[in-house]
Amino acid sequence: MNIQNLLTGTIGNQLIGNLSKQLGVEDSKVSSAVSMAVPFILGQMNKNAQTPQGAESLDKALNKHSNSSILDNISGLLGGVNSSEGLGILGHVFGGKQEQVAENIGNKSALSSGNVMQILTVLAPILMNFLGKQKQQKNVGTDGLSGLLSGVLGGDGNSSSGFMGMAEKMLDKNGDGNISDDVMNMGSDLLKGLFKK
Repeated sequence: MNIQNLLTGTIGNQLIGNLSKQLGVEDSKVSSAVSMAVPFILGQMNKNAQTPQGAESLDKALNKHSNSSILDNISGLLGGVNSSEGLGILGHVFGGKQEQVAENIGNKSALSSGNVMQILTVLAPILMNFLGKQKQQKNVGTDGLSGLLSGVLGGDGNSSSGFMGMAEKMLDKNGDGNISDDVMNMGSDLLKGLFKK
């Protein structure tokens, strides 16, 4: 299963609907933000996994999240569960630059950076749980994480192709979210339809 299959179904609809109610904004704006946030997060994870230390760190984190039941309780996650887990994941993934990423996505989706941070905080543990389960089911080790990340975005296992290639292009060299309008729009166009009810 790739991430599009997961988020096109019931979980995706529930996530978008509940987030829009929680934030008091339109579904379309939340959908837009999510469509950009998913490749941002997974692309940065893939970038981090290119080094032995980064791959080992991600491997341990995914093992930790593989037995979580988040995917079975999306409403519970959105119902006020401590957000420290999501914030912690974002800190590890973006190296403390998640607020810059949130601001950039907010500018493109007409949401405040604060709203985007809340969306990112909810998305992070969901993606970690999904990836952890995929890793466990496929018995993937540290050397196969890049292929796993590419596969869940619909790629062919080659990090330079498919959605993962797009995701990596969306990340500037410093990982601070300062990317071109053209590339951001490409990410939005490719994924925005996945979350419509």
